[in-house]
Amino acid sequence: MIPFRLTFQAGTSIYEQVVYAAKKAMLAGQLRPGDPFPSVRALGRELKINPNTAHKVVTQLLSEGMLEVMPGIGTVVATPAASTAAERSQLLRTELEQLVVQARTLGLSLQDLTHALGNHWERLGGTGNGRKPGTEVKQ
Repeated sequence: MIPFRLTFQAGTSIYEQVVYAAKKAMLAGQLRPGDPFPSVRALGRELKINPNTAHKVVTQLLSEGMLEVMPGIGTVVATPAASTAAERSQLLRTELEQLVVQARTLGLSLQDLTHALGNHWERLGGTGNGRKPGTEVKQ
């Protein structure tokens, strides 16, 4: 059984949709560090996708450090690696720029975008500013 929900949508590659759904499940806590991740064969069979596509999904998640292979156990959800705020910001730079361009194309204000982002953050299990209590961002 696949530990996340997925309804395929036209217009986006199946590969991208599966990678996104897996990441979303990890961020929402449906998949936690150490939890088993489906094998390529199981992923292909359960989602009714080409085994090559399933392999590409697992390879992508492994390369991003979202999954790790444990000898004798299989593929599991990885414990997130420690990173600096600058490294995390760099990883999202392109996606944030695309989001801003799309929001401005749709005529959204910064306040609208911030509100929508906050709603999605909360829906996916985020809390507050995402930092531990008592930590401040130095500018």
